[in-house]
Amino acid sequence: MSKIVVLAEKPSVAKEIARVLKCTKVAGGYIEGAQYIVTWALGHLVTLVEPEYYGEQYKQWSMETLPIMPDNMKLKVIPQTAKQFGIVKKLLLSKEVSSIIIATDSGREGELVARWILEKVGVKKPIKRLWISSQTDKAIKQGFSNLKDGKQYLSLYRCAQARAEADWLVGLNVTRALTCKYNAQLSAGRVQTPTLAMIVQREQQIKKFVPKDYYIVRADLGKFFVTYQNDKKQTNIFEKQKAKEIAESIKNKKFVVKQISKTKKVTHPPMLYDLTELQRDANRYYDMSAKETLNTMQNLYEKHKALTYPRTDSRYLTDDIVPTLVERLKAVSKGDFVPFVSHIIKNKQAISKHCINNSKVTEHHAIIPTEQSANMISMTTAEKRIYMLVVKRFLTCFYNNYVYEKIKAILECDNKIFTASGSVIIEKGWKEITENTSEQEEEQQNLPALQQGDSFVCQTVQLKQLQTTPPSRYTEATLLSAMENPSAYLKDNTMKEYIEGGLGTPATRADIIEKLFSSFYIEKKGNALYPTSKGIQLVNLAPSDLKEPLLTAKWEKELEAISKGKQQKKEFMENIKQYTHTLIKEVKDNTEQYKHDNITRTKCSVCGKPMLAVNGKKGKMLICQDRECGQRIHISMATNMRCPTCHKKMELFGEGDKKTYVCVCGFREKADTLHKKISEQKGASKNTVQNYMRNQKKAEKEEKKELSAFGKALLEALREE
Repeated sequence: MSKIVVLAEKPSVAKEIARVLKCTKVAGGYIEGAQYIVTWALGHLVTLVEPEYYGEQYKQWSMETLPIMPDNMKLKVIPQTAKQFGIVKKLLLSKEVSSIIIATDSGREGELVARWILEKVGVKKPIKRLWISSQTDKAIKQGFSNLKDGKQYLSLYRCAQARAEADWLVGLNVTRALTCKYNAQLSAGRVQTPTLAMIVQREQQIKKFVPKDYYIVRADLGKFFVTYQNDKKQTNIFEKQKAKEIAESIKNKKFVVKQISKTKKVTHPPMLYDLTELQRDANRYYDMSAKETLNTMQNLYEKHKALTYPRTDSRYLTDDIVPTLVERLKAVSKGDFVPFVSHIIKNKQAISKHCINNSKVTEHHAIIPTEQSANMISMTTAEKRIYMLVVKRFLTCFYNNYVYEKIKAILECDNKIFTASGSVIIEKGWKEITENTSEQEEEQQNLPALQQGDSFVCQTVQLKQLQTTPPSRYTEATLLSAMENPSAYLKDNTMKEYIEGGLGTPATRADIIEKLFSSFYIEKKGNALYPTSKGIQLVNLAPSDLKEPLLTAKWEKELEAISKGKQQKKEFMENIKQYTHTLIKEVKDNTEQYKHDNITRTKCSVCGKPMLAVNGKKGKMLICQDRECGQRIHISMATNMRCPTCHKKMELFGEGDKKTYVCVCGFREKADTLHKKISEQKGASKNTVQNYMRNQKKAEKEEKKELSAFGKALLEALREE
């Protein structure tokens, strides 16, 4: 009997699929059953070859060999995962295997993972596609009973292939050009560079900003406050003398109510989550990075099977999901959610009609709970937080609108107009669920019952002096918003229609932000993002067209057309090659200079050149300025350990038994000594310290892993863009 190979993206997913398909024979790199053989990639097993594959002259980085323009881009097996590729290849080519089911992630990159493997192997067997939005047993079974013809997804593969090859051509060529021209570790990409440019532009706006003093005049009428308003309905007064005169003129005077307006306001429940919106809220409420949120979501999708597919750009559901909603509601009916779910089911409340729109769903619908009940006890703190956010947002969409009455009173005193605003809640609606995590209405005072002609005597006068403030620095949450909708940064307003897709995709934006950190173009202070000198200089040196959000918007528009079969990949790639030539010429012709302003006196132990001091996302380090050397020394690491004196987070210096906590307030103590003190404190659990150290070691491991990849010509970093 012939068998079918099922190719999953990760071992964890493969094991779940194998269990559902009743495959029980575990072998090296695959799991076999009576009908199916389930195997897996380890992320990408195959990738685009390095430039030196196309010729010896490309081994040496030089301006003379640029741009590198292969006629046909070739694939190679990634050395680190070559063993698993060999296993997959043997299975795919086996005479016992009659067909293949692609079960990688249901998206552009998942399609690329599988198709590159099939192309490299050279297998020509019939292909089916498993396309599911959750990893529950029910979803997997339904998916296998409704497999799609692999030919339906060829256009999606061509789109993913075009994206990868275009990023290789532009990213690699411009990175080599910048690095060779300025003898510094500089990289560029069609998403990375305009994102960095937005951060740099915001920093320039802040530095150029000149604050202005302004004044607000408020009068206390005993039961409520009123605020002065000029003829243009503005409350800010920029002339101090005028503000003083107004304040003096109303002291102890009578205020008369001239007009009262009451407006009924209705606020619909917020839309369901897509990945970007979820990343924004996680950063805003819990200071979680975009990457951390994505990784957490991936666990909730794969490991816990609690939430649907995370890498979605839609905030809507399709009609076919509606019949499953009651089952999903029952799955989340536990703990604090029980009364809300009971209310929804008892009253047969349907989900808001605004959430259902077939035309707004392309590959995947919005993120919602699955029909499988989740075990929250086994979740980490981060997983619980993300799960709770999604469930709350899901439940709000079954609740009524938030309805309130906005009251505005206009009073007159000494021929001057003053206003007071308040509100009265009519129906709390969906805010019963999310009042602790949703955006609140602007704070309003409680107004007494007012009628036209009522009069009040001024008790006291407040003259507030304030200053205009510059635009805020980006946080990861606000940067994600800017990446999603960067139209404000377009120089040509007529091109805003092309920017609908934003910078990158929901699935790649987190990685782009991480690259800006790992390349030392930005750093974090508190929750705010600052461009480094290196980042600012790169924006000045990079080709002007590459800094514009319009480029990636145009790309995404064309890539979407390729995925739908409306445009040919060949046509797109020809345009990319011409564009790459233009970019390289611009770098070559640039007369600007690059200056290392973070050089230290410490010499590199490998090449002897002075090292550079940088602030990584997780701590401070020294890196060699020579691109080919890549030597790094860790100086300190940011920690979550609080200072016993001032309670601020401390840094950890040194290695081994010399590790020492240091705080900005001056406190310092050996790590071992401090850990011992904490564990001996009354009521302190030894697990607290152990868990902390375990997380710290994990962070150190991730940092080292991230750093080790830095020296690989920045090629791998560009591919996922």
